[in-house]
Amino acid sequence: MKLINIGFGNMVAAHRLIAIVAPEAAPIKRIVGEARERGSLIDATAGRRTRSVLITDSEHVILSAVQPETVAARLGDPDAQESHEDEE
Repeated sequence: MKLINIGFGNMVAAHRLIAIVAPEAAPIKRIVGEARERGSLIDATAGRRTRSVLITDSEHVILSAVQPETVAARLGDPDAQESHEDEE
């Protein structure tokens, strides 16, 4: 099973991801709100600003402080190192 680092030592199973999106769009905000209401929202931002929203096949929604492009790049490179700018 391949795990993807989504910041601050948090990992997600790569084969469970459906989408990695930016959080600014209204439909994504609605998805996040609905996930919060039903208890399937996972906040992995460590108190930082949400920069990407990961949606899984189990309908869990995960918030990350890492840019969507960075998470996508890590999907292709299992040895990708997390830079300090991702966590600040």
